[in-house]
Amino acid sequence: MSSVATESLIPEHLKAIRADLGDVRRELRDVKARLASLENQVVQMHKSIAFVHEDIAGVNARIDGLSDRVEKIERRLELRETV
Repeated sequence: MSSVATESLIPEHLKAIRADLGDVRRELRDVKARLASLENQVVQMHKSIAFVHEDIAGVNARIDGLSDRVEKIERRLELRETV
């Protein structure tokens, strides 16, 4: 192959490499956007789980309070044996 033919191939290869690089950059931007979306979803899930834990703690506190009240009523009505 002559040097003229080789020299004409170099710009073609560079154009192909640049086109491929452009594709990779576009795909990378898409992957970054999707990753950011997933990160946001994980943050929202963590917040939701924290709210559920808070709600469960509130329910447990109310149940404990009701349990104490029932025990007090049972003692007053002498429905419960004293230990």
